[in-house]
Amino acid sequence: MFSKSKINEPGPSADKPKTAAPASPAPAAPKASEFKASAPKAKPPASLLSADLHITGNMKTTGDINVEGTVEGDIRAHLLTIGESATIKGEVIADDVVVNGRIVGRVRGLKVRLTSTARVEGDIIHKTIAIESGAHFEGSVQRQDDPLNSGGKGAAAPAAKSE
Repeated sequence: MFSKSKINEPGPSADKPKTAAPASPAPAAPKASEFKASAPKAKPPASLLSADLHITGNMKTTGDINVEGTVEGDIRAHLLTIGESATIKGEVIADDVVVNGRIVGRVRGLKVRLTSTARVEGDIIHKTIAIESGAHFEGSVQRQDDPLNSGGKGAAAPAAKSE
């Protein structure tokens, strides 16, 4: 309570020495706003690619993506959800992958889940996997402790051999 009265007192006395008092509150305000701005910044909403959208090219984000359309290219994300109407032709790399639609290509993820409507044609490299009854899957399944980073090492190793 004593500190509240001190906070209120510099305001009126700040009017008298205009040069000294505004300099002190000004640095304090940006620090507080910077700290508050970083807290909500942690979890932005997922990006949604609608069913009528067709993308040719690679996508990379540290956030979440919900795909309902068609993507011809590789996708890298934190959480990737493939909708029932979606088709992905390329490699998928994400911490969490939930497949409700179709993927033609390799899937790399810490957690991979194929729902009953999933259709995957390609290899799955995972730390944990769940395949629901009714899912269609053609390819191999390989468990790795770090499937995301081993992809980078695996890609670097063949490049070194070919040089």
